[in-house]
Formats: sequence, C-alpha cells, structure tokens
Amino acid sequence: MVGSIVHQLTRNLKDSQILDSGFAPYFVDHTVGVYPTAASGSVFNSGMMQVKGDPMADLTEDLAAEQKARVTYDNILRLSDDPDVNDVIKFLRAREIVHFQRFGEAVQLLREKLNQKNVYYMNPARDI
Repeated sequence: MVGSIVHQLTRNLKDSQILDSGFAPYFVDHTVGVYPTAASGSVFNSGMMQVKGDPMADLTEDLAAEQKARVTYDNILRLSDDPDVNDVIKFLRAREIVHFQRFGEAVQLLREKLNQKNVYYMNPARDI
C-alpha cells in the first residue's frame, strides 16, 4: 500500500520537481519505480524478518515489529499534509494496533501452555 502511495505521488513529477525535492538520486537509480527502502536508505531484505523457532521469542519479535511500524506511520502523519495519503496511513496504523493486540493475546495463550509437553519455551529436551 505504501508503495502504491509513493507511485501515485511521483508518477507525474516534472523534472524541476524531481530536482527541487531532493528526489533526484532516487530517480537516477529507480526512475519512479517503487524500490522498498527505509527512510534512511537501507534496502529491505529478508534479514529484516526474524524467526528463532521459539514461540515466545517469535511472538515478542512480532510485537516489536508491529510497534515499530506504528511509530513509522505516526512519523509519516507528522510530516504529511496530504489528506488522501493520511487516510491510508491512518488505516495502516490502525491495522498495526490490532495486530499488536492479537499478538499480545497469543503471548498470553502461550504463557498458559508453557508447562505442557512440546512447547519449546525453555524445553529441557532441547536446552543444554
């Protein structure tokens, strides 16, 4: 969705707008194609998706990812004055909040089952 917003905002840029906005370095490499990077310029890669195979570790990572995404959307809303962009960002932000709540519920369910067989949080059969 964010990529679609970027495309919609950049598809009709004039050369002078590209130069004046600081968008030129990106344009040289990608024209106006959507190339997923962080605002810092870090390219998205699979290393950003963390998995340990331990339900508690993975759910905690999921909780953190949802909060990080929410903060990113908060920051976009602080900088954007485009009502159409803001509506989509508000929708995405609300979705992150719901995801965070659901992952929190999953953590609680997992805590209730930690003493059951084959739950790999501190599993003595796997821990040294």
